[in-house]
Amino acid sequence: MAMVKGLLTFLFFFILVQSAVAQKLKIQSRKADALTGSEFINSISDSTMSLTERENVIFNTIKKGNIPNFLRKLSKIEQELTLGDKKYKITYFTLPDYMAIGNNEDYFYVPMTPILAQKVANLLKCSLPTKEMVDLIYEYATIKLIPTPIPPNKAMTTVPIFDVHNQMIQQQLAPYLAQHTNSELTAGNKKDIILSTKIYTEKTPKVVIYGWHQLSGKAIQPVYNKHSNTWADYSHGVRLIQNKVFINGKKSTLQKVLADPKLHSLLSDEGIIEKAYYPLTGY
Repeated sequence: MAMVKGLLTFLFFFILVQSAVAQKLKIQSRKADALTGSEFINSISDSTMSLTERENVIFNTIKKGNIPNFLRKLSKIEQELTLGDKKYKITYFTLPDYMAIGNNEDYFYVPMTPILAQKVANLLKCSLPTKEMVDLIYEYATIKLIPTPIPPNKAMTTVPIFDVHNQMIQQQLAPYLAQHTNSELTAGNKKDIILSTKIYTEKTPKVVIYGWHQLSGKAIQPVYNKHSNTWADYSHGVRLIQNKVFINGKKSTLQKVLADPKLHSLLSDEGIIEKAYYPLTGY
């Protein structure tokens, strides 16, 4: 009996340790005949395609598993803080780069409205990051790219400009090809759509963006919530965080932590975020 109890205890801790060190995105395998990034860009480049139509195509493509392999292995992030008189360590897992469609050799960083970003997050049992999480992810990143803004213009929300910026980033990544395809944490290439206390503070739902860190560590984009929730321009990226988190080794969820009067400080420097999600309406 003692041997059985000892074995069960070992297995429990083994599973707990494994869950805290190796996580993969729960998504279908990519089919061999799935569109490459370039082919996908061509498929949504019709100027008569509405935003809703385009985002439906994007959602269904991701749902079918057409994302690069380098996005499937999640990166571990840890934060230690003392709250009151107790020390806490929170561990969570993030996409190593922004959401893209295609394969490792030919992929497309796909800007989304927060409506679509939330739908994709729900599908994959993930959430969007907070400002504090974006900062920490940048700190942890081993591949840090210099932001490449395109001067603001009327075309910045169109697929051709998405494509131009996509190519600019991939040129920057060329020297890091081996590390990048091996799922090393990458940052500096996009702004983030974030969870924030500012999502619901306006009369109509807004997208809240933040980030695009320079090599100095300073973000170009402060927290900003003046665009409607149907806005998506070339600079926006979707970084997903697995909902499951660990606090001092105990499993919880990102949503529970953000709503907690005390523990929210582990993930948010804006205060409690009770609605840690975007509304799914707005088109």
